[in-house]
Amino acid sequence: MLLVGAGLACIVVTVLGRVYRREEQLSEILDLPYGDRDVAVASAVDENSAIVENLSGFAGKVVESLDDKGALRARLERARIPMRPGEFVIVVGCTGAVAGAFLAAITDRWLLGAVALAVTPLVAKAVLDFRVVRRRKKFEAQFPDALTLIASSLSAGHTFLRSIQMMTEEAEAPLSEEFGRVVNETQLGDPLIDALERMASRLEIRDLDWVVQAIRIQQNVGGRLAELLHTLADFIRAREEIRREVQVLTAEGRISAWILGALPVFLFLFISVSDPEYVEPLYNGWGPVWLAGSAASVAGGILIIRRMVNLEV
Repeated sequence: MLLVGAGLACIVVTVLGRVYRREEQLSEILDLPYGDRDVAVASAVDENSAIVENLSGFAGKVVESLDDKGALRARLERARIPMRPGEFVIVVGCTGAVAGAFLAAITDRWLLGAVALAVTPLVAKAVLDFRVVRRRKKFEAQFPDALTLIASSLSAGHTFLRSIQMMTEEAEAPLSEEFGRVVNETQLGDPLIDALERMASRLEIRDLDWVVQAIRIQQNVGGRLAELLHTLADFIRAREEIRREVQVLTAEGRISAWILGALPVFLFLFISVSDPEYVEPLYNGWGPVWLAGSAASVAGGILIIRRMVNLEV
């Protein structure tokens, strides 16, 4: 099992390496000025081996048939993971197989390996959600200062698009990435307000939605955009301070949820490895039923605690 797991891990590393290498080559080509030098685009999009390409294509078709709204693709885009849905499914499947084989080997229980294989997609979803939330929070923290900088550039006489470009050059990721994408879309001929609305829809940030709607209204009815952006920046900054205060006050509850949820799982795995005979009765008779009930109880407790500490601001 360990050899099989090591082989699957090598496949995962190979696929990820080809994906990241292809993305870096495409980025290098797109950053070149027009007419600088000829680049063989085929070298940047050269295909993987037939087995990997066919497997990725098959997984992509399965994902498209099950996820017709493109939720997984949108989640990968929000998390800034340069992978297609099919590739992500393959990586998650291989990771689950490796984790299941490893856990079954060290505990000598195929049931635990099957549980690890089944839990891997949930862990992958949690990792995606974590990356999305972390990126969203970082964007929200940077957004008020970005609005102030844009408003100051407007007051100095720059156009709205030029103000966004100047802010993008000085800001850090993820703000620079998202607004840089807006600038690139406008350079391809898309209206600025439409590119901003697409960014707001992609990030799903309420403050950003309000700003975009306010900018659209201002363009229709007229007025001083710089003063509007200063007012919105002060309003969003005040909401961000309240949000941070709520995060501090609810930190103890969130940590309690993580500890109370992880402690039974790690304790059970530790006992299963160190003294397998002690947990032997849990695999016979009514033991699996009690294990399932305990898992459901832990999951229910975590959900209740998270609902209690999850406050919308």
